[in-house]
Amino acid sequence: MRLATLRPDHPGDAQRAVVVTAERVLDCGRLLGASTSASMLELARSPSLLQGLRVAAGLCEASRNATIGSLDEVTLAAPIPDPGKVIAIGLNYIDHAAESGAHVPTEPLVFAKFSSAIIGPGAPITWDLAVTDAVDYEAELAVIIGRLARNVNPARALDHVFGYTCLNDVSARDLQFGDGQWVRGKSLDTFCPMGPWIVTADEIADPQTLGIECIVAGDTLQRATTADMYFGVADLIARLSAAFTLEPGDVIATGTPPGVGWFREPRRLLRHGDEVVVAIDAIGELHNPVVIADGR
Repeated sequence: MRLATLRPDHPGDAQRAVVVTAERVLDCGRLLGASTSASMLELARSPSLLQGLRVAAGLCEASRNATIGSLDEVTLAAPIPDPGKVIAIGLNYIDHAAESGAHVPTEPLVFAKFSSAIIGPGAPITWDLAVTDAVDYEAELAVIIGRLARNVNPARALDHVFGYTCLNDVSARDLQFGDGQWVRGKSLDTFCPMGPWIVTADEIADPQTLGIECIVAGDTLQRATTADMYFGVADLIARLSAAFTLEPGDVIATGTPPGVGWFREPRRLLRHGDEVVVAIDAIGELHNPVVIADGR
């Protein structure tokens, strides 16, 4: 299933999870017969709710009664708008490590992105030129945790995945490299676009077989496959869960392939008016415009 979160009409409104089909958008709460809206985090935490949703979405009458409209009639938020953790992995594609002049890590290079950086599809990537003038794109496969994970065996690690989505690890390179650590440069507001929806794990048997691209202003600047990851999804979950508990709704950004703007000759950093598209096989496309206040 493709599961999305509607952008609330008013601040403080409850998050509203929906099923996105080819023809329509279905309210998850109505499909489940609930009196209130269902949130994505509730679905991630409950395999039984998710299974009930699959059954109800396949019933003509239930899906008709739960229909909100078509996809072009709604506005989507990030599918997990406020996760407990956004865990990001650096230098996880061998060719990206090579283009940056770094050695491939013997252990995952782990950093955090603040959840306040998260935006959904269509929302603008923006920044203050007084803070940074060197902003880059990074297309990534994001993993959403569905079951509590601590000291997980790699052979069972994918059992803990709720689903997958597209993520753009937007990066202020001057801050990233100037600070000596990466959190500030990776966590400015709007620097974590995510979406457009989550594809549930049952529809992606092997997350290491997906094509991944980043298109900026119509130019394909990154193109690879998740088979090129140094640490695969199962390995990452096992290694991360050996260090700390992974909880339902946590997001793992699994690293970016080669082709980022900072290491191109000449450099190709994000500009006002660009549209950035992260496209991943079996998931879809995440589109975000770049809007800088003074037009630079």
